[in-house]
Amino acid sequence: MSSSARRPTGGPVRFAVLGRPVDHELEVKRSRFLCRLRRVASEEAARDAVAEARAGHRLARHHCSAFVLGADRRVRRSSDDGEPAGTAGTPMLDALVQRDTGVGRGADDAGGADLSDVVAIVIRYFGGVLLGAGGLVRAYSEAVTSALDRATFVARERRRILALDAPHADAGRWEHELRTAGIVLLDGEYGAAGVRLRLAVPDIESALGEVEARVAALTQGATALERLGEEWVDVAAQAP
Repeated sequence: MSSSARRPTGGPVRFAVLGRPVDHELEVKRSRFLCRLRRVASEEAARDAVAEARAGHRLARHHCSAFVLGADRRVRRSSDDGEPAGTAGTPMLDALVQRDTGVGRGADDAGGADLSDVVAIVIRYFGGVLLGAGGLVRAYSEAVTSALDRATFVARERRRILALDAPHADAGRWEHELRTAGIVLLDGEYGAAGVRLRLAVPDIESALGEVEARVAALTQGATALERLGEEWVDVAAQAP
């Protein structure tokens, strides 16, 4: 691979996250398994989501959970919440870490699991029939898998941020033309003199050079781009 196309080093540059919350119910031998999928960015947020589910379903027998966090997907936690050890949290976690959404990798990446920053909570209302260890594993796994099958996903990518200072009179037109060209724009910063547009560009020299050339043509060379730092940015979505 040439230096102009080389990807940044230092860990993953792309992974998948939930596009929106998901709620799905599964019934197995009169037991109800209510699965919630939520996007979270920290262990605290994941535990808050579990606490919210518990508060909203106080009469449920169990509130089992699993979550995966971070671009490298290394933070992984699960809880059986009173179910026999390994029959709830572990199969739920397996369903999350094995999910290949297809959006969390580039076109030249090999296939593989890519979902992160997600918590799954399965709320069980006992129906009076014991399911046994194998039945519980299947039920909790299916509850999460079925919810994931109904989810939409967004690619989250580490990108280089470029700043472009636009006069008020030109900001709207420039923003429209940049978006039309497929460039991701973040929230702008408005000031008395104009608008600071923030562009999120793949951190590859060829991509940066292409955007800089496009901006030079758009502004007729009147305004130069400023290269800032890196941010994780939501860049694409997939229909269910």
